[in-house]
Amino acid sequence: MHTLTLPAELSALLTEFLRTHTPRPISIDPDVLAYRWVGGGAGELVPIDVSFHGTLDDLLGIDTQKAKLIANTEQFLAGLPANHVLMTGTRGAGKSSLIRALLHAYHDKGLCVIEVARDDLLHLDKIRHALKQSHALGNTHRYIVYCDDLAFNAQDENYRTLKSVLDGALDSEQERLLVYATSNRRHLLPQLMKDNQNIYNGQTDEVNPYETIDETVSLSDRFGLWLSFYPMDQQTFLDIVQHYLARANENFDDTAKAEALKWASTRGGRSGRIAYQFSRHYVGQLTLARLK
Repeated sequence: MHTLTLPAELSALLTEFLRTHTPRPISIDPDVLAYRWVGGGAGELVPIDVSFHGTLDDLLGIDTQKAKLIANTEQFLAGLPANHVLMTGTRGAGKSSLIRALLHAYHDKGLCVIEVARDDLLHLDKIRHALKQSHALGNTHRYIVYCDDLAFNAQDENYRTLKSVLDGALDSEQERLLVYATSNRRHLLPQLMKDNQNIYNGQTDEVNPYETIDETVSLSDRFGLWLSFYPMDQQTFLDIVQHYLARANENFDDTAKAEALKWASTRGGRSGRIAYQFSRHYVGQLTLARLK
């Protein structure tokens, strides 16, 4: 029998190909607070070093949305019925910050987070399977799959996997895993004017054209709780700036107010994110001036 010997260069290429394309076994450690999926198709769950620099009390101007999200999360942690959550609306309003603050507030009550990017949603079934195995071994934690900035184009198939996890699969398990997603688009998939126009003027080849429109909204419908975030008024923006300056033991005087409004005008709007960025800039400038 002859043994086939590959050239060293070809052997190295084959080894690298197998390393990057062979799925790795996935396990979930109950001692890890947060994971992130990395590596695409042959990826894995990688622990995240969580930085608790913000709390729920730091998120101002979104009291209604915050209260609903807290109530839903507390139901989930108590083993009561709870919903998947879709947070939509203006950028910088605190949608992503709410997830970090929730983990800060409830990690000691068994809350954990798994961050999955839009392009990696195809691997949600692997994560669910690993979670089932972990629970079978005694893991009592409850997990939020966090998808930030979620949106799909018409050719993207990742949303079908998400639909199955949210509602369609026979083994959906909302008592142990929920999806919390943020997006700037309410319906996640593009809704085109031509879709409606073609129906109205009869210029469509589909027998049931309304099903095309239903498909674009069916994903967002699977989120039981919708939270909308709106542009911020000036007083709320200034209140947030004052809050962050107080945390740094700095005065919120007329100069700070004028600089904050000037900062917002250069950024084209007001939001919690812009208020936080201004406060870092302003506190840094004051501290640097005192050191000179």
